[in-house]
Amino acid sequence: MKEKVEAVLGKVRPFLQRDGGDVELVEVSADGIVKVRLRGACAGCPGATMTLKNAIEETLKQEVSGVKSVQQVA
Repeated sequence: MKEKVEAVLGKVRPFLQRDGGDVELVEVSADGIVKVRLRGACAGCPGATMTLKNAIEETLKQEVSGVKSVQQVA
């Protein structure tokens, strides 16, 4: 599952990089929890939670079977 998650993050990454941010995959647990670290402009952005839930989590849930949620870690 980790490889699939990384591939989907590769699709989302250009949109984040366009605004000076990035996303790093930290962990994919066996129970479908994906942990990511937002980098650059995304790390301190007031809209980071919306980006995490609306863009990253929704895309992962649609494209990778078994993903239940995405959590941001420091």
